[in-house]
Amino acid sequence: MTARLLSAVTTCLLSLWAMSAPVRAADIPIIAAASDLQFAVTEIAATFEAQTGYAVRLNFGSTGNFARQIREGAPFDVFMAADESYVLDLAQDRLTRDDGFVYAEGRIVLIAPHGSALSVDDGMNGLADALAQRRITRFAIANPDHAPYGVRAMEALKHRQLWEPLQPMLVLGENVSQAAQFATTGNAEGGIIAYSLALAPQVSALGTYALIPADWHAPLRQRMVLLKDAGPEAEAFYTFMNSPQARTIMETYGFKRPEE
Repeated sequence: MTARLLSAVTTCLLSLWAMSAPVRAADIPIIAAASDLQFAVTEIAATFEAQTGYAVRLNFGSTGNFARQIREGAPFDVFMAADESYVLDLAQDRLTRDDGFVYAEGRIVLIAPHGSALSVDDGMNGLADALAQRRITRFAIANPDHAPYGVRAMEALKHRQLWEPLQPMLVLGENVSQAAQFATTGNAEGGIIAYSLALAPQVSALGTYALIPADWHAPLRQRMVLLKDAGPEAEAFYTFMNSPQARTIMETYGFKRPEE
């Protein structure tokens, strides 16, 4: 075989390998995921990569901020929102492939760190008592301006008629994950965070929590969607979110679909 022919064959083989290689840095899809998914989707992404060879890049943050960034042209491939209204608004403006699908319904919990003056219960009676006795100086929730979990926390507190008394004590996290940090690490006597975060060992070890009744707030219907320029790797991850393996992991972190 001549040197010229050998070079041509080598080039051809390298080209074929490059086309078939499952993970390429330039093609790694970016997943914009609501921060309540921090532990669940990290675990799902690891399982997905182990089974398919495809990597994904996970960005966690507030749903409202991600929706704004998508409108501004952020290069996301998949959007996993904590409130489906953001996805449906983007779809109506033709910024997504379609309407996507509801992958989970979220819940919220009242949480307090060990040693807190706040006693935790599902009726928020301990919170009401602590407020009345002026034992609460800081209380953490996600910012309702752009975080769906902050909106639901506000709705639950209004239902319990504690929203107005808590105003001077509120500490607002940029997202529900940051609110969880404030509520469990001594920066506040407690707070309202995502059930999925409270179930994670890294968080549950820091305090106690109680599930807030679902009828105290509007449902947290969480919808995901492919963005316009999503490639095959992003499509594979999107499909994988419907797999039994992904569903099992989601259930571990308290997520169920509305029909369940």
